[in-house]
Amino acid sequence: MSRTKTTAYEGFTAEERAAMKEHAQEVKKEARRSSRADKAAEAVRDVVAKIAEMPDSDRVMAERVHAIVTANAPMLAPKLWYGMPAYALDGKVVCFFQGADKFKARYATLGFNDQAKLDDGAVWATSFALIEVTPEVEARIGALVRQAVS
Repeated sequence: MSRTKTTAYEGFTAEERAAMKEHAQEVKKEARRSSRADKAAEAVRDVVAKIAEMPDSDRVMAERVHAIVTANAPMLAPKLWYGMPAYALDGKVVCFFQGADKFKARYATLGFNDQAKLDDGAVWATSFALIEVTPEVEARIGALVRQAVS
């Protein structure tokens, strides 16, 4: 019996390792904050600062997504999650924005975790590619976010 040659696991990419390091720093920073109000205010500042650091193409979309999410689901708390803007309910991330530049992808992503109530039968989408945020895309994002927390 001959063995077929398999591709060896080469571990995480540099971008994935950087995201994990960012997440560890986020957790440490969050633990050092004092009051709940201070934590929430600092988390919002962190998200806005992270968005401001993004390349222009990602930054413009991230700013719009941030505005849409906070307008349509004010109960979601902005926070950083693996170095990405995310929005949580009771400490659990419901949705997040991942810029294209983060993992050198051709499009940004709006993703939803399993806390999002997007269920639609036996199969449904949990992430969406974004190349620009038009008025139609804004309406779709708003509807998805409202459904996610309904």
